Amino acid sequence: MESFKQLGIGEDLLRSIKELNFENPSEIQEKTIPMILQGRDVIGKSATGSGKTLAFGAGIIEKVKKGKGIQALILTPTRELAEQDTQSLKKFAKNHDLKILDIYGGVSITRQIHEIRYSEIIVGTPGRILDHLERRTLNLSNISILVLDEADRMVDMGFLPDVEKIMKRCPQNKQTLLFSATISPDIDYMAHKYMKDPEYVSVKSYIESEKLKQHYYDVSPHEKFSLLVHLLKSDKSELVMVFCNTRRNADIVAQNLNRLGLKATAIHGGRTQSKRNNIMEQFHKGHIQILVCTDVAARGLDIKNVSHIYNYDIPKNSTDYIHRIGRTARAGNEGEAISLVTNRDYENFGKVNLDKSLKITSSELPNFEDIQFHFSNERKGFHGSDHQGRSGGGGRGFSDRRDFGGRNNRRQGSSRGNSRRRY
Repeated sequence: MESFKQLGIGEDLLRSIKELNFENPSEIQEKTIPMILQGRDVIGKSATGSGKTLAFGAGIIEKVKKGKGIQALILTPTRELAEQDTQSLKKFAKNHDLKILDIYGGVSITRQIHEIRYSEIIVGTPGRILDHLERRTLNLSNISILVLDEADRMVDMGFLPDVEKIMKRCPQNKQTLLFSATISPDIDYMAHKYMKDPEYVSVKSYIESEKLKQHYYDVSPHEKFSLLVHLLKSDKSELVMVFCNTRRNADIVAQNLNRLGLKATAIHGGRTQSKRNNIMEQFHKGHIQILVCTDVAARGLDIKNVSHIYNYDIPKNSTDYIHRIGRTARAGNEGEAISLVTNRDYENFGKVNLDKSLKITSSELPNFEDIQFHFSNERKGFHGSDHQGRSGGGGRGFSDRRDFGGRNNRRQGSSRGNSRRRY
């Protein structure tokens, strides 16, 4: 493994990296930084947590000059990732006199208009960047480096037309860097249309699989919430993330956990930016132990010391599953990823298990207390998770439960039948 100095990084940036206690470059940094410093267009297949911010940040910080206008633009799919990238770049550029500004919706545009005039590096979401371009408060004519961070997520969120509009406003002779967890046809399309002979770099999974335990419980829909509560109370956990597929589910689950005395809060795209910032501050300080979130809100969040990931709702594919579980088992720490699978989740869980690199084992259901579930705006109480809607399998009973690993998953003492499907 090469050292940061061997990658061609300058002394001022090396000093910042050392002050941040980065000892050796990650795989994505080692493979891409030399090419980026040479001015090559690069496509990096790399996910959150792999060190990609420093990978593209090194080239930007080394090349951008003070007082020459906006020379680098980084597009991100979410406000949280824009903030995270900005904060990281400011730390890396500590010994450089550069103004780095994040731009996204949900906050005052007046302040942004004022600060853009004095900035060299802009990090922003496509919608707000386009807003500034239409207002003519942002000039991209001096852009020499364009970065698409988490390009696959921008495509998934429908931002591709906006991204193309922005790319067309940048100079043709710019350097383009694209980082994505997956390389889809849309990513290939952008690479072919807007990049110059890009170098493709792919790195191995950032998940330390030997330190990550992955398992699932096959549970009845009306017992799902009760099981979650039991696991949250019995597991020796530090910070916990519970993933739901919709904003509504995230809100309802968080409200019910709080009703039971568990310190939880929901974070999703429906929250104002100030509220989301406050939630993350409370979570980092340990005032909130359980973060109930959707995929969009969680993508790009810089969260350390997460010991457990719970998939309360199962994602639609293995890519989203990997992004979720990649939040734990980092930096040499152990972690656990638990999926709660009901008959409504079988289709999604089957798709996740198509990725044979994942080793998700079946676990025996423990004895647990049946807990009343309440909708926030109704007095009537409901058991379990019937609130999750009718998608993915309708209202089949517990007798239709299927097994993804061939083990007996019935809760001890239960006499209910369970026909099973093997994956």
